[in-house]
Amino acid sequence: MFTGIITDRACVRSVEHSGDTRFVLSTGYDTATINLGTSIACSGVCLTVVEKGADEEGNWFTVDVSGETLSCTTLGNWGEGTMVNLERSLRLGDELGGHIVSGHVDGVVRVTDITPQGDSFLYTFEAEDDLMPYIAAKGSIAIDGVSLTVNWVEGGRFGVNIIPHTQDCTTFGSLKPGDRLNLEIDMFARYMARLLEKE
Repeated sequence: MFTGIITDRACVRSVEHSGDTRFVLSTGYDTATINLGTSIACSGVCLTVVEKGADEEGNWFTVDVSGETLSCTTLGNWGEGTMVNLERSLRLGDELGGHIVSGHVDGVVRVTDITPQGDSFLYTFEAEDDLMPYIAAKGSIAIDGVSLTVNWVEGGRFGVNIIPHTQDCTTFGSLKPGDRLNLEIDMFARYMARLLEKE
């Protein structure tokens, strides 16, 4: 489980295609504190650390990604140099600063517009029709692993405000219209919808 509060930005160091796809990510985390088998949310996708280390280029860890995950997320577009939002898994007693995030991506959204609003930016996203019923104004969502509050919803689009801190500390600062990101809908919205289907 995660909270959607990003604590590091990684860079894809290398990509290996052999069976599953293996990504090596540079990180600011102290890899001595990361156990093999640990889950880390990588731009919203819960992945398992299979190798780790440190060298002259800094700390790094490795994750293996299946074809299913590549097809359902944006990870299939990752290449050397891609920047990735990171969050380590929630531990008992940690502050829950965002909302409960599972790291299971529901779909991909596309940036359609970025508009300055004061010191912040209004990001408009377009989502598939089957995801829109789960997105509500003032509700929580995670986009590329970042816990966000939805400002408005209209048709197949919705908007969120990104404050300067989030711009600076996540990959949002480098986004442009047309970019695709991972979306995880609010867990409670998912289960509520499931319950209503049974009525």
